[in-house]
Amino acid sequence: MAAEVAPLPQLKLPSGPAPITAEQRYWKSFKNQLVIPSPTQYPVTHITVPSANPANVGGGNSASGNDYFAVTTGTRVQIYSIRTRKLAKTITRFGDIARSGDVRRDGRIVAAGDDTGRIQVFDVGSRAILKTWTTHRQPVWTTKFSPADLTTLMSTSDDKTVRLWDLPSQASTAAFAGHADYVRSGSFMPGTMSNMLVSGSYDATVRLWDPRIAPGGAAVMTFKHAAPVEDVLPLPSGTTVLAAAGNQISVLDLVAAKPQHIISNHQKTVTSLSLASGGRRLVSGGLDGHVKIFETTGWNVVAGIKYPSPVLAVRVIGTGSGSSDDNSNNITDRHLAVGLQSGMLSLRTRLAGPEARREQEREREMAALVAGTIEAHDRAKGKRKRRVAAQRRLDQVVGEGADVVVVANDLSRARRETPWQKDLRRGRYGPALDRVLDRAARDHSPLTVLTLLVALRHRSALRDALAGRDEAGVLPVLRWVQTHVVDPRYVGVCVDVATHLLELYAEFAGGSAELAAGFRTLHRRVRQEVERAQVATQTGGMLGSLLVGSA
Repeated sequence: MAAEVAPLPQLKLPSGPAPITAEQRYWKSFKNQLVIPSPTQYPVTHITVPSANPANVGGGNSASGNDYFAVTTGTRVQIYSIRTRKLAKTITRFGDIARSGDVRRDGRIVAAGDDTGRIQVFDVGSRAILKTWTTHRQPVWTTKFSPADLTTLMSTSDDKTVRLWDLPSQASTAAFAGHADYVRSGSFMPGTMSNMLVSGSYDATVRLWDPRIAPGGAAVMTFKHAAPVEDVLPLPSGTTVLAAAGNQISVLDLVAAKPQHIISNHQKTVTSLSLASGGRRLVSGGLDGHVKIFETTGWNVVAGIKYPSPVLAVRVIGTGSGSSDDNSNNITDRHLAVGLQSGMLSLRTRLAGPEARREQEREREMAALVAGTIEAHDRAKGKRKRRVAAQRRLDQVVGEGADVVVVANDLSRARRETPWQKDLRRGRYGPALDRVLDRAARDHSPLTVLTLLVALRHRSALRDALAGRDEAGVLPVLRWVQTHVVDPRYVGVCVDVATHLLELYAEFAGGSAELAAGFRTLHRRVRQEVERAQVATQTGGMLGSLLVGSA
């Protein structure tokens, strides 16, 4: 019995560098943008999301019921719903510019400072003032609830102090006075270190405080920077703190008590830091209008977004336990919130599941409409629907009972050989090459030509396929080589074909103007590629020298 003749499989070229990486594609999925102008035209200075209860990390929202994040702009704190992105409450009972409105993790109360030095605690439902402290004599820039204790919060102020507060108390429970300039940022440490504080100041230092040693005592650790510190952010591990100072972000190792890495990708001052993807990504915003995303292993930029105004606040808001700053596998990034100097709040929402599929279908339909192929798109869509319906009917039949037996019939038919493949199998190499070079052929493509040329080279028949041609037969081959000799994936075969063409037909170039012009064009393209390769090699050498010199 004769063996079945199978068609020659088409080559698969190695894929080149993707124009869009998977990480960029992920951050581009935050596309359902909602732009909300500030009602007072003030800049959006703070966006805060409650931290999860450490005992509930990984367990979703549990009974906390918190569905809010707070946006501070001008003399008001606006509270938005995480699920709907709608404004739920607005608190305006401030005597001056409000700062750092923070919703407690149970979603019931919110605390905020203002430029008079007052700290106020409000009931979210009624917006009534529950507590007021006036100990600070300068603007309060940070108010933040403890992730471990519902009644404890911290504050930082331009009076150079960091303070701890307890809701039932009339005065601060601890005051730390080690900074020599404005204290503009601060945070509780995560996890088991949640009773410790970290603060950043315009005296260019980041300080770590431990209330257990001595309330109001000296900092247990100090890191000096070259510029004022705008923001500090502890990583979920509790052993690393990120600090934004000038246009750099320093990665501070608390175990080794020294900087571990310096990130210098912003051109202007970095104003805000946030974590995403359960602590695996760092998101930063700066006065250069850029939001940049870094992976937290090698601190390389993986994506970026440009905004039309300086960025003052950035926060990735997650589903699950609320804040993407928490190290929980149950948290997925949902919103990218960015506050701008122009007073605009940008909310980009990541579509997932059925929403993402519907959005992709809308994009494909719009692309087909623009390209004028909407009828073909509708036909393909109809075929998919019929195939899904048939599969559902088959599933129902199979599930009716054990007596039903479905016999699988192999409906796939063997693919027929194309004319050029038949010519190749029968040794008619020249006609096979003519067929694949014919632009009017049904299966004409550069990859088909490459497949045949590689097969001819394997059979040592490349010269036979090129020999004995007249001018009309040589020119299509020569044009194909001219076009693809600059492609690294084609260059090996193109060089072999060009070498044979030169050996067989160079002596006839003097009698044919088109043939001579074709060889000159091929020579010029090869020379240009050689020059580009030389420049690339020189540039690579210079970059290597610079990297060695900077190490």
